[in-house]
Amino acid sequence: MMATNLYQRENLRHLAKLGELAPAQQQAYENFSRTVMQEGVLTKKDKEIIAVAVAHATECPYCIDVHTRNAKTSGASLEELVEAVFVTAALEAGGAVTHSTHMQNALDQDANDTLYRRSNLKKLANLKQLIPNGFSAYSRFSTEATKAGKLNAKLIAVSIAHTTECPYCIDVHTKSAQRAGSTKEELSEAILVAAALLAGGAYAHMANLIESYGE
Repeated sequence: MMATNLYQRENLRHLAKLGELAPAQQQAYENFSRTVMQEGVLTKKDKEIIAVAVAHATECPYCIDVHTRNAKTSGASLEELVEAVFVTAALEAGGAVTHSTHMQNALDQDANDTLYRRSNLKKLANLKQLIPNGFSAYSRFSTEATKAGKLNAKLIAVSIAHTTECPYCIDVHTKSAQRAGSTKEELSEAILVAAALLAGGAYAHMANLIESYGE
């Protein structure tokens, strides 16, 4: 009988069938995920914290559950995980705010045809003028959520920026992370964790696909 709740841990049992349904793809995915999450220039704990942050961006409940448990096992505290997810929230908000420059361009017949220009960010000043209180509240939240705390918020921000695919966020937060001392190797590993979680969200949801397909 098909489950009435779309998200149940027991749905994950269906993933065992993937080795028969698509063996080559299943093996390649498992190798990718396992390799990316191994200790490197970033610790296993660091990677699991990033994974939890990314899982909240992809909104995959299976990934949130699995990686929260993994992060706890790796030594992450609840405070660190909450701090990481606040970075996600700030970046999600930031993506919408920075893309408001495209709304302004859409209303301007003389706007340049190049959709993504760094100079577009200058138009955020217009947003600040249009809704000063709201913009000020957003700025305070973003600053507070991405400041240095128990973990490397700047590095996490880069991984989330790649998850949300916001080029403005990638540019701004990569430079900010570099100024904060993050290396290219650390940034690269953080981005690959994001890539693994993006793939993992689709992978985990095949459990729902199989459940919905039925016998």
